[in-house]
Amino acid sequence: MRNDTNPTLQAVAKNAAPDRSSSIQSLPIDKNKVAHRWLYVVALFMASLNLRPVVSSIAPVLANIQHDLSLSGAVSSLLVSIPVLIMGILAPFSVKVSEKLGIERVIAFSLMLIGGSLVLRLFIHSISLLFLTTLLSGVGIAMMGPLLSGFIKKHMAASAPSMIAIYSMALALGAALGSSFTAPLKEGLHSWQMSLAFWGIPVILAVPLWMTIRRQQSSGSEQTSRTSYGKALTLPWRNRKAWILTMQFGMLSLVFYSILGWLPLMLIEAGASKLHAGLMVTLFAWIQIPSSTVVQQLLKRQPSRRIWLIVSSIMQATGLLLMFFSTSLWIAVFICGVGSGMLFSLLNLLPVEMTSSSEEASSWTAMSQCVGFLIGATGPLLIGYLHDQLGHFNEGIFVMTLISIGIGVLSLTVFKE
Repeated sequence: MRNDTNPTLQAVAKNAAPDRSSSIQSLPIDKNKVAHRWLYVVALFMASLNLRPVVSSIAPVLANIQHDLSLSGAVSSLLVSIPVLIMGILAPFSVKVSEKLGIERVIAFSLMLIGGSLVLRLFIHSISLLFLTTLLSGVGIAMMGPLLSGFIKKHMAASAPSMIAIYSMALALGAALGSSFTAPLKEGLHSWQMSLAFWGIPVILAVPLWMTIRRQQSSGSEQTSRTSYGKALTLPWRNRKAWILTMQFGMLSLVFYSILGWLPLMLIEAGASKLHAGLMVTLFAWIQIPSSTVVQQLLKRQPSRRIWLIVSSIMQATGLLLMFFSTSLWIAVFICGVGSGMLFSLLNLLPVEMTSSSEEASSWTAMSQCVGFLIGATGPLLIGYLHDQLGHFNEGIFVMTLISIGIGVLSLTVFKE
């Protein structure tokens, strides 16, 4: 019977079979791509989450550290400024190292370094070990930070705004978690060493994700990622737009780290109680988490990056101006936090969008972070100096307001050909 089948039916069956088999075969491939994409998204989120708790967890237990290790105020301030300085100094080297080893491997190694430094904090009983852990974590953050932009450009360029929103949200979340929960952890664990080491847990969770990504990279793709240009990559020192973005990032960093260091005292001087000042500092940290999502939605409605850079810089300046006049402090902190979060998200998006490869995106980000963090590290010192000389924060707040306006003015030239 089967040999006597109608030739027409045989032809139809023959033509139909490949269609069914190809559709069946394509299903696992699509699932594979979806699984890989989710792996990349989760890995990006976890890596970004671990960039800030190392720094933001210090301030809540600083008094305990000073008491137990007999640290002066000047020496204690180095616990925050050292990681920021290292991030600026070592950022350019991350591009060079990734050129040799690949982006994914350097990120994985950086996470291990951060995790190891946090575990070491369990055993801190001397100043030397405390600063060693600070130095090691700063190196890990400095090496990993610029490469996350390159990772987005390499694997998820088509959805760069969404991925930068996730990156910025995770970064803000990490900072907020570190500053909000370290003190309660210290009370619950009865040890500031354990409360600082606690932030090694999310690092440990992130490492397997990046090791999995590393294993998925074939030797061919690895070689391609290392030699895609055929010549050594350099930072874009002669690129006008790269310099504009770098200066904007530096100005934002100066304002942000100044606020991070002095906001409680600024608010108390403006008339807030210690309790309300503490709550407003928490608001400033947490309000930046949804700011990146707000930017993503705004860009869908109006894709002009220039417009939102100007708007967000005006928001940050407005919040600072309200603090200057000691009025509507809750609104001032809210507006300033949203503006700062939006600026950070936008300034991290632009290097990804304005470059043509993952390596170039990493080099632009490395340059902006190199100069930007070095500028940012001077902010708390500048505000503290003005306060010591004048006895109040008004001039410091006014300087930060002018710098915020300057970010918006520079935005007028970013996209001008």
